[in-house]
Amino acid sequence: MLINSSPISVIPKKQKINKYALCISILASMTSILLGYDTGVMSGATVYIKKDLKISDVQIEILVGSINIYALVGAAVAGRTSDWIGRRCTIIFAAAIFFAGAILMGFATNYSFLMVGRFVAGVGMGYALMIAPVYATEVAPPSSRGFLTSFPEVFINFGVLLGYVSNYAFAKLPLELGWRIMLGVGAIPSIFLAVGVVAMPESPRWLVLQGRLKGAYKVLNKTSESPQEAQSRLDEIKQAAGLPESSNTEDDVVSVPKRNRGAGVWKELLLRPTPTVRHILIAGLGIQFFQQASGIDAVVMYSPRIYEKAGMRNDSDKLLATIAVGISKTMFILVATFLVDRVGRRTLLLTSCGGLAASLFGLATGLTVIDQNDDEQKLTWAVALCVAMSLSSVAFFSIGMGPIAWVYSSEIYPLRLRAQGCSMGVAANRFMSGVVLMTFISLYETITIGGAFFLFTGIAVVAWIFFYTLLPETKGRTLEEMEDLFGTFFNWRSTSKELNIKKEANNTA
Repeated sequence: MLINSSPISVIPKKQKINKYALCISILASMTSILLGYDTGVMSGATVYIKKDLKISDVQIEILVGSINIYALVGAAVAGRTSDWIGRRCTIIFAAAIFFAGAILMGFATNYSFLMVGRFVAGVGMGYALMIAPVYATEVAPPSSRGFLTSFPEVFINFGVLLGYVSNYAFAKLPLELGWRIMLGVGAIPSIFLAVGVVAMPESPRWLVLQGRLKGAYKVLNKTSESPQEAQSRLDEIKQAAGLPESSNTEDDVVSVPKRNRGAGVWKELLLRPTPTVRHILIAGLGIQFFQQASGIDAVVMYSPRIYEKAGMRNDSDKLLATIAVGISKTMFILVATFLVDRVGRRTLLLTSCGGLAASLFGLATGLTVIDQNDDEQKLTWAVALCVAMSLSSVAFFSIGMGPIAWVYSSEIYPLRLRAQGCSMGVAANRFMSGVVLMTFISLYETITIGGAFFLFTGIAVVAWIFFYTLLPETKGRTLEEMEDLFGTFFNWRSTSKELNIKKEANNTA
């Protein structure tokens, strides 16, 4: 595979995390709290919704999983919206839509009203999931991009934990009031988010796509350690956007080729992709597909039912156990954020996927033993195994597959394709999450709950093979270098070595 002859920027091996980039990445990533809170709170709220509205298990499946299908609508248009109005305004838009959805769910009087609220919140969720990692990726320096881009998953996990705590806090309220407050409280993070976004700058890469080089340089100067680094990053972005090197940074607006401002993107992604773009697309969609197809949302959303199958009968005990799941997820995602730029995406991803497969196998084994035990006295060791393996599943997921799916899919696309490419990834992610959540109860009633998790174990094994075969390491690469890593499906290792040799030559020079 031919290597692009453009100069490769020199990235320091050790570099302090830019405080300004850290702050604005955290603000942008807070949109992910919306998804996390909804995921966590619905796992417990459905217990009370079912009792209050007197609905069936099939209706519960639809209620829980449909928001992910609705998110497809938001994800499908979020990429084009962010190319049109900017990344920053899209974050505000996402918060406003989710706020409206949470209010509607909180005031729902019946199942149909509740589903309307789920639809509105789902559209906002689709927007939020797409835009947060894209913005963080585009403002972060290469040396800390993995760390900063993993924050959306941190806040998803934090939101899940808040949802679990909300379940426990409001469970003692009257039946018709408790679950409505649980859902309505989800509007509060949207308010803080909308206020916080006012202090955020626009993405420098989006500004370059609009020809606003002066504004882009100002943002890069704040997120870089020196003016020289800022200029180097701007030159690379200009090259990726098809602008000549002679473009003046002091100009307010310069002309940008139409194809690099969103025109013809779908044709380049789907109809006539180059081998490089095809490889990137398969990697970006595949990692998002397997993140959800492995069944992690079934563990998180249906944990009360899993613990009930394991022998827990008291609602408070089940909710406390789910809080432990949330704590496990949150703790290990924090570990992942500090390792992703040190250990690398690929190592963490393979470790995470392998550990998840082993944990799901253990969970499936424990549930099968319990399910086949006719005695009312449940086996203590099997119950302990189920609890331990559910915590282990979310822990292994959180150290790799959780954050790296967002880091990886948001950094590998070329600048002109990034927004729409990430939108497709979010769509694949939400679709599979919806399929898992909307079929899980029916699945385990058909093949037993242990059989369902044996199925997820098999999918996790296939995912490990996919990751090992097709996903190259991207640690330390600038966004503009990513295309050089892709294109030859089984020879990306030699390509990566050639890039390292070229970079060492540049360092020596």
